[in-house]
Amino acid sequence: MRKTVVVLGFLAAAATLPYAQAAMVAYKATSGGAAEVPPTNSPGKGTAEVNADSTTNQLSWRVEFTGLSGPATAAHIHCGAAAGANAGVAVPLGNNPTSPITGSGSMTPAQMADLQAGKCYVNIHTAANPGGEIRGQLTH
Repeated sequence: MRKTVVVLGFLAAAATLPYAQAAMVAYKATSGGAAEVPPTNSPGKGTAEVNADSTTNQLSWRVEFTGLSGPATAAHIHCGAAAGANAGVAVPLGNNPTSPITGSGSMTPAQMADLQAGKCYVNIHTAANPGGEIRGQLTH
């Protein structure tokens, strides 16, 4: 009887393990020149979806953009700033990227905390706008 109770306890704990580890949250952004700091007159626009696991600090992303002043020269996720302010690069998404950008990577725990607090954004850079042509704040 005692062995049965112990075995059932282990099985119950194992059954809840996948639920305890599931911490995936989807963050989305709509990008445009008006969100840049300072704003650009770019007709470009874009969208981003970032799936983040706060337990492992792992990310996956899909970023789409169109209508830029020229080819994209770089794309990043920046963390540490609310809308209206700038921050440093947290996750590089690629140099000379083409739409769509897909990939995966990781963040530090501090960057993940910024993402959860709405202080991360996706930025697409061009030669005409090296500081960023379009930007979108990541929210969930």
